[in-house]
This record gives sequence, C-alpha cells and structure tokens, in this order.
Amino acid sequence: MRLLFIGDVVGRTGRNILTSKLPELRRRWKLDFVVVNGENAAGGFGITESICEEFIAAGADAITLGNHAWDQREALVFIERQTRLIRPANYPAGTPGRGANLIEAQNGARVLVMNVMGRIFMDPLDDPFAAVDRELEACPLGMAADATIIDIHAETTSEKFTMGHFADGRASLVVGTHTHVPTADAQILPGGTGYQTDAGMTGDYDSVIGMQKAEPLNRFTRRISSGRFEPAEGPATLCGVALETDGRGLASMIAPVRLGGRLAEAAPAAWES
Repeated sequence: MRLLFIGDVVGRTGRNILTSKLPELRRRWKLDFVVVNGENAAGGFGITESICEEFIAAGADAITLGNHAWDQREALVFIERQTRLIRPANYPAGTPGRGANLIEAQNGARVLVMNVMGRIFMDPLDDPFAAVDRELEACPLGMAADATIIDIHAETTSEKFTMGHFADGRASLVVGTHTHVPTADAQILPGGTGYQTDAGMTGDYDSVIGMQKAEPLNRFTRRISSGRFEPAEGPATLCGVALETDGRGLASMIAPVRLGGRLAEAAPAAWES
C-alpha cells in the first residue's frame, strides 16, 4: 500500500496548499490512504466541521488532532458523527469521539488510524503507551488491520522515539506531530515500522511555528502579551511523510515530503519515476 501522512495544517495558507495539492498527489502517486493532522486548521487553533469536510473532499481518509482538539467547541459535537476524525486515545474515558478507528482504504484495505498525545511538557493525560498497546492488541496488524498509522502528538523527541520503538513491528508507521518542524530522521526501525520524529507543519515557514512573528517576538523579548497569535499568511509548504508497505503491513519504503513554500523540496523518488 502507498500511504501519505501530512503534518499539522496551520490556518488558511495551510488549508489552501493541502486542498490544492492533495487531489493531484493522490492521482500522481497512486495513494491508497491519506492521513492529515488538522488540529491547527481553524485559524491555528482546532478544527471546524466545514474544514473537516473540506479536507475529506480533497482526499483525506482520516484526520488526527492533538492538544488543540477542542479549541473550536463545535468539535465536541460533530466528532461523534464524523468517524474519520480521530482525537487522542489517551483522553479520559467519556471524552467525545474516538482515539482510533479502522477505516477502509480506496483499495479496500483496512487501515487502523490512531492518535495519542505525549505527557512531557503537555497536558497530564492518561498513559499514551498503555493506550497504544490496548489498540494494537484489539486490532493487530496483519490480522484485523492491513496497515496501522500512529500519530503521536508530543513535545519531546525522546517520547516520540520511545513510542516508535514501543510499536516497532506492530505498526506500519509511527509519526510525530506538534512541534511543526520536519525532522531529518525518516527511517525503517529494526522491526519494520516506518518512523519520523516530526512530520513538520503544512503552513508558512516564514513564521514562528506557523504564527505571525510579531507577537512571539514581543512575548519572548519583552515578556508581555500584546495580542493573540495569528497564523502567518505567506506561501505554505506541505510537509509530511510517504510510506509504502509490504504484504505484512510493515514499511518497505519511507521518505519525507516537502512541497512548495520556503523549504527545500523532497518527495519519494520511487513514486515520481
């Protein structure tokens, strides 16, 4: 299978590059399944139902969230009926929505999509490792699922890397989100799981992690808030990771994706030929 994970979409400029490029990428790269992290899609904070539907219409099979999951209060309601929207699985019992779901790919394969949030320098949620273990045991790769994608929304590289090794051999891909900077460590772990510490954001990189520079500069240099954070509106880069799986659902190829905007472009060479 050919899978694409797209990192945190930030604001309007991120939404625009996603919806303009994803339909063509699905066709050109013959993608079977696409996951998009959309937790910063609505003005940098959360996601709305209309944006969620816009992403699905553009070609997203699933949308993951993170610490801004509920910044748009309507998400608490529409997540119950939108089965492709996945919030962190380690939220407390009774939280609306679902932290994992088995979704049918365009080729008929079954893809388990899971989202968990780290606990280091983040909200003190339930244990993400226990949540991942529970979902992997309930829907094992190669039996109930043909592919498994884990989005770990976390602050530290150590927690993300530990999750990669924890799920190695049991998931197709473990990919980090939240820090908005694409890392240069895309690799296949010893057990066959594809891994990248952070997929990067889909937004304007002439910014401070997707936000206009003036307010962060003011807060860091003067320690005074003069307003709210607003998404930067310059040309965006679409960032993510491309993965191909073998007959067991494990990774046979992984490559970073960076398209448009300010960053040096990267794409899976095997898919472009």
